[in-house]
Amino acid sequence: ARGAPPGDLYIFLSVREHKLFTREGADLHCRIPLAMTTAALGGSIEVPTLSGGRVKVTIPEGTQSGHQFRLRGKGMPVLRSSYKGDMYIHVHVETPVRLSKKQKDLLK
Repeated sequence: ARGAPPGDLYIFLSVREHKLFTREGADLHCRIPLAMTTAALGGSIEVPTLSGGRVKVTIPEGTQSGHQFRLRGKGMPVLRSSYKGDMYIHVHVETPVRLSKKQKDLLK
């Protein structure tokens, strides 16, 4: 202002953590609970995306807890590029806690 030389502009941002997704560069990671029956027998689940939609993921039979699935192009966009990162789904198999006698017999 008033003939002074141009200065620097500093912008400070703070980013809140997302309740479901974590970010590593352009890739997103999320942890999804998976029913024990779906993990053992296979099936499909719907997983939320950052854009607000849902994606159907096919779960093969015998899936173990900690297994990760990769969804290409469902991550964050890369600046000055048309490339999008990937989304990694880490499944956590939920084991039932309180089973009735009938449920225990069915599992056996």
